[in-house]
Amino acid sequence: MPPRARSRPADELAPVRLVVGDEGLLVERAVSTAIVAARRQDPDVEVRTLRANEITAGVLAELVSPSLFAESRVVVLEAAQDANAEVTTVLVEYAKAPTDGVALVVVHPGGAKGKALVDGLKKAGAAVSEAAKFKPWENDRRADFVRNEVRQSGGGITGEALSLLMEAVGADLRELAAAASQLVSDSGGQVDAESVRRFHRGRADVTGFAVAEKAVSGDRAGALEALRYALDTGVPHVLVADALADAVRTIARVSAAGRGDPGALASRLRMPPFKVKKAMGQARGWDAPGLTRAMALVADVNADVKGVAADASYALERATSELAELAGQSRRR
Repeated sequence: MPPRARSRPADELAPVRLVVGDEGLLVERAVSTAIVAARRQDPDVEVRTLRANEITAGVLAELVSPSLFAESRVVVLEAAQDANAEVTTVLVEYAKAPTDGVALVVVHPGGAKGKALVDGLKKAGAAVSEAAKFKPWENDRRADFVRNEVRQSGGGITGEALSLLMEAVGADLRELAAAASQLVSDSGGQVDAESVRRFHRGRADVTGFAVAEKAVSGDRAGALEALRYALDTGVPHVLVADALADAVRTIARVSAAGRGDPGALASRLRMPPFKVKKAMGQARGWDAPGLTRAMALVADVNADVKGVAADASYALERATSELAELAGQSRRR
């Protein structure tokens, strides 16, 4: 019976490592870690990176064959979902009996295309590194990621600071990782809410979250001012639109959940307690008709900034203004 896929430590050099997922940061780290592990064994290791649709079975077989001069090698095969049948066969057969001195790293984005290769490598005993993107609702996984980043940088982070950081930075793992590392460095190790506020005081003012918070609170002038500042400082249109949508969805979800303890609601809704508490305050100014119209509005502007509208900046200004007006109308009803 062939060996099963093993979950070796990420920093251990495996003869064959399968990286599955489409989260760029996690994929890059998995590949980089494999190369670093190989270089620990041989500083002169040769690294070859190729795409699956650019090689033939013969070329691949040659790359993973023993070197005449006993030189070690790391072969990184990207976009493995595009491997043809012959290349797939070579990869799976190689995984069953890998060559000493040759480490093979196969990168597959996940999904149905090329799944036979993924299954074959796992059955053959390849080590597996999971690198799938986090789903929008997987806040617990994202929070664990940030905690781990802080821990690896030699620090710790409080619960409130974690919530503040995730709200200020957003869902992008690269930005979260960079912010976590910088905060640990700036705070001397222990990251608290005040250190996050201090670090993001300038930055938070130019994120979509500042625009969204003012808009859903009915502060039209403040929201438009924040929007113009955000766009002038280079914040992408799509991030502002996403922030508007996130604010409205959060208020709608918290409103539908009814009253209760923020901690209990946070657990049920899989959201940070800090975010739930803020949304509970914002929800008091919204009624059901207003939220229904707001949901349609943010859906439209998300489409607008992704190519539907001729002028994405104008589309955002109009949506921000209308959202603030809806918030004001809800309060007056």
